Amino acid sequence: MKYVTSFFSTLFVVSTGLYLLPHSVANAVILSNGTIVFAQPPRLVSASTPYSNTSVPNTTYYFTLEVPVTAGEPLQQVTFTQIEGTEDIEFNQKDTFAFEGTRNSQGSKLALKAVKGDNKQQTFIVTFDTPIPPGKTITIGLQTYRNPFYDGVYLFGVKAFPSGEQTAGQFLGIGRLQFYAPTTTEN
Repeated sequence: MKYVTSFFSTLFVVSTGLYLLPHSVANAVILSNGTIVFAQPPRLVSASTPYSNTSVPNTTYYFTLEVPVTAGEPLQQVTFTQIEGTEDIEFNQKDTFAFEGTRNSQGSKLALKAVKGDNKQQTFIVTFDTPIPPGKTITIGLQTYRNPFYDGVYLFGVKAFPSGEQTAGQFLGIGRLQFYAPTTTEN
């Protein structure tokens, strides 16, 4: 019985210590290979555009993300990969922007360090100049040259990366945008 009590006391101390260890290191989660990941990844809140008709020029697609207080790491980079749609959508790198808040409640502008696209992979990468701390809601505005010519559903996989030298992205979800062919009226 003494051995069992000692075993459970040791188990409690060890498990408590392991539980407290991440909290004492600013909730950092470091995998055995040294890769940094979020303790709790950001959440994709919404994807929207004010213009859902096909072929509309110079539109913006808004992706709102919530970085939870329990993220453990600040948000450094977000990638958007088009995974469905009749036509590949091309983004205007120089007109991409980000801000605190949501599309309908915009806060202060956020500086971007780099914005680049990979047309072969249909991936668009946004890197923040200063990592976004946990507890913030942000929106990234991806400027397009135009909405697609073809109507239908277009899906974008969204992945977030914490700050650090060696990080792993975590999938946040799929942003869904629907485009409609304009209706014509006949007299």
